[in-house]
Amino acid sequence: MGAITTMTSKGQLTIPKEVRDALNLPAGTKFHVTAINGRVVAVPKNKSVADIAGMLGLPPSGRVPTMAELREEYAQDLVDDDDRIKREWHQQQVAPVTGFETE
Repeated sequence: MGAITTMTSKGQLTIPKEVRDALNLPAGTKFHVTAINGRVVAVPKNKSVADIAGMLGLPPSGRVPTMAELREEYAQDLVDDDDRIKREWHQQQVAPVTGFETE
């Protein structure tokens, strides 16, 4: 499914009838419009997350990570961020006293 449409001088696009019908888009539907990888993406606001899942395709790894992998990565990010904050705080405490930066 696809069609050619032309943008007006006001930046407006007409969504062809066959596309509106296929997606069940009534008049007055609001869209979230963004640019992703050099493309214009318009997602109807009344669509659920499940309706738009996968619209960006697979991640660079070529597979969808499991929830366990996502949780593990998130936990590691928290640890890394905590380490960074502690290091920066320590540098702020030591530098004014000694005049030397620490690493």
